[in-house]
Amino acid sequence: MLAYVRRLPFSVFLFGLVAACALDDPQNRFAEITYAHKPEIRLDVGEVRVEQAYLAPGKDPNVEHRFPVRPNDAAVRWAQDRLEAEGDRLVFRYIVREASAVETALATESGVTGLLTTDQSERYEARIVIDMEVLDGRQVQGTARAEARRSVTVPEDISLREREAVWYKLTEDVMKDLDSQLEETIRSAFFPYIVL
Repeated sequence: MLAYVRRLPFSVFLFGLVAACALDDPQNRFAEITYAHKPEIRLDVGEVRVEQAYLAPGKDPNVEHRFPVRPNDAAVRWAQDRLEAEGDRLVFRYIVREASAVETALATESGVTGLLTTDQSERYEARIVIDMEVLDGRQVQGTARAEARRSVTVPEDISLREREAVWYKLTEDVMKDLDSQLEETIRSAFFPYIVL
């Protein structure tokens, strides 16, 4: 009994130390993807309405629900950081129509050749589609769509941590493309509603 009592505080301490290391490990964290550092796009509307229309399936082959930063969250954040309503009427709708990431298994070598080589085993493709419109009451005054797509492959010996880093980078890259697409599309399709 006495030996058990002596071991208990040390085992509790050891468990706490392991838990703290897991929580404080900087490699467990991924930075938020934000756009606050970029200039706002000021719109002559009374409201910017951000809508999430994409419903992630939450099962294979879709894997976006496993990403450290989900594509739909990054797409919503873009609108929150970059679009500013500076008018007194009209509504600008920003709709996340799709924000998917799909995993596809790739063929790998088997036998002796497979043992001597490291093949690319999965391909991930991210696709984000944004629909936009300006409304005057129920009347649609203008519409536009922006879309970005990126893909990447990973080797068969990749660790979970490395895979998560690949997913994070994929979200960053597809959002970088979408950022350019959205800015160009909004400034051209909705030019009459841009506050200069």
